Amino acid sequence: MRAGETLPIDDGNTAIPAETFSIPVVIPAYEPDGKLTRLIRELKEAGFGNLIIVDDGSSPSCGELFREAEQDYACAVMHHNQNQGKGRALKTAFSFCLETFPDAPGCITADADGQHSPECILKIAKAMIETPDALVLGVRDFDRENVPKKSEYGNKITRNVMRFLAGVSVTDTQTGLRGIPASFMKDLLDVKGERYEFETNMLLETNPRNVPIREVPIRTIYIDGNSSSHFNPWKDSLRIYLMFGKFLLSSLSSSVLDLALFALFCHLLRDNTRALPGILSRFSYIGIATAVGRVISSLYNYIINHCIVFDSKASAAKTLPRYVLLAAVQMCMSWLLVEWIHGLTGGLELFVKIPVDLSLFFLSFFIQREIVYK
Repeated sequence: MRAGETLPIDDGNTAIPAETFSIPVVIPAYEPDGKLTRLIRELKEAGFGNLIIVDDGSSPSCGELFREAEQDYACAVMHHNQNQGKGRALKTAFSFCLETFPDAPGCITADADGQHSPECILKIAKAMIETPDALVLGVRDFDRENVPKKSEYGNKITRNVMRFLAGVSVTDTQTGLRGIPASFMKDLLDVKGERYEFETNMLLETNPRNVPIREVPIRTIYIDGNSSSHFNPWKDSLRIYLMFGKFLLSSLSSSVLDLALFALFCHLLRDNTRALPGILSRFSYIGIATAVGRVISSLYNYIINHCIVFDSKASAAKTLPRYVLLAAVQMCMSWLLVEWIHGLTGGLELFVKIPVDLSLFFLSFFIQREIVYK
């Protein structure tokens, strides 16, 4: 089972192990209402024994709800003195769960606004028992008529961006109903993001940490048209855009260096190739200019991508040979394509090389993300 892989959807028909109901259920809450109490009551009636509520700096008027959860329903309630965001609330709960329930397979996170029914939460718990190493996502159907357009378009934008730029393929990027393995919970304590972007960052961490993803279909419930949602597909996907933006800047600066060297050596060698020593005299000036420019610019590009863009933890002994092979293939493709197109069209070599290398740029991004620095 590979990281980022979506496993077969749960059919909901297999038996439920007894330990399913002991999995901690985490509910972060900010300014909750009676829907939180109803969810807690229904979860207790369903048989869930370990409920953790995080009061993320709610106003004093919500105090009675939290006291009721603690005293009447035996929930563990933690309080933030001020609102710190959903990401921080989840991290607070993760720390508590890891210390209090060391033998649990992980925890389930659910929202306090009534979007997640006990039946759906039970499906997540059941899937966690079946696949304890996977991040389990409760995914909604965004093609249903009752889905608000903001949620439909926002999630579709984010999942497409995440799939094409980050290599993580999920149906519902912003679901709050998740089953998180204990080992992954420990890693997430150090992941950046204090507010809603933390849930996006959680998905992005599955690939580098080799955590598979399992999707389980759940009911698509929206309260008051989802008017309380703070999800912003552009803001919450910022980390993905920043990674691609850094790759773009790295590639552009490398391309500028490559093109400058290519133009320089084309100028120097255009009429002097035969004067070069040994075997070099047999190559065309375009081939030599391409090779010299690409070798220098590729070394620069490797260092930037390894250290900054992909922030690879792998050693250079692993990543450098892969990068060299990719750079060599890409260089040969650039050389042959420029040579061929220039032979057909003529003109300035630089104007042929730019569109060729632009096409190879996108191919290189996916190969570096999935193979070189994975």
